[in-house]
Amino acid sequence: MSGAIDIVDATVIRGGREVLKGIRLRLGSGDHACILGPNGSGKSTIVKLISGELSPLYREPAAVRLFGEERWELFALRDRLGIVSDSLQQEQTREETVLVTILSGFFGGVGLPLRTEPSPAMLEKAQEVAELLGLRPILDRKATEISSGQMRRALVARALVHEPEMLLLDEPYTSLDIAARSYFRSCVSALAARGHAIVLVTHELAEISPEIERVILIKEGRIFADGPKSRILRSETISELFGLALRVDEEDGIYRARLT
Repeated sequence: MSGAIDIVDATVIRGGREVLKGIRLRLGSGDHACILGPNGSGKSTIVKLISGELSPLYREPAAVRLFGEERWELFALRDRLGIVSDSLQQEQTREETVLVTILSGFFGGVGLPLRTEPSPAMLEKAQEVAELLGLRPILDRKATEISSGQMRRALVARALVHEPEMLLLDEPYTSLDIAARSYFRSCVSALAARGHAIVLVTHELAEISPEIERVILIKEGRIFADGPKSRILRSETISELFGLALRVDEEDGIYRARLT
């Protein structure tokens, strides 16, 4: 049975070096999962593999299948998979309003195409997802006038205009302060409750919301461990993953790692 994302024996070479080494990973349409690993472990390469920015070494059958298909047209894929990342935020123009940023999700670019007016249905949907993410009061403000946390939520809203089956959140807490991190985590919880599959990519245990049930550990381009959060997020396993003596504690569904 196929999943939403099926990666089988995928190897990716960049700069003459294997950055992913024959990984196997299946993510289902109902999953709430986290891909966790240190910097340089291959997490972002997996995201680029899924988004089509990178290709694995050729093999038959294909190493990557999305929603059962080997090849996808970008505009068809975005209706099923929404990707939010810090790098995507850097690509957005600082002069667009929050509303335009959200509406740009319908067109797959930055801002709105020239001489293009969003339809009433598009405007209604943009307002709906803005309400969900607490953005209604700032829809007319420019990116230069809002915080990084608010802009990150605008990018989630941009992805949600298509009601994708799965949201892939690549290091979404980068550059957010404590308050913004807390608010964003509550947004992730709300999206999970709304029925979206959530795949969170991070190197920080505390960013894993209570709704995340499965954790996939990545180390040196390989799957290091994969399983239920309660079994994977243990002191000995996380210490081996990061190469440090760490103690993992859990409180109210949030895990944290501390040096011992």
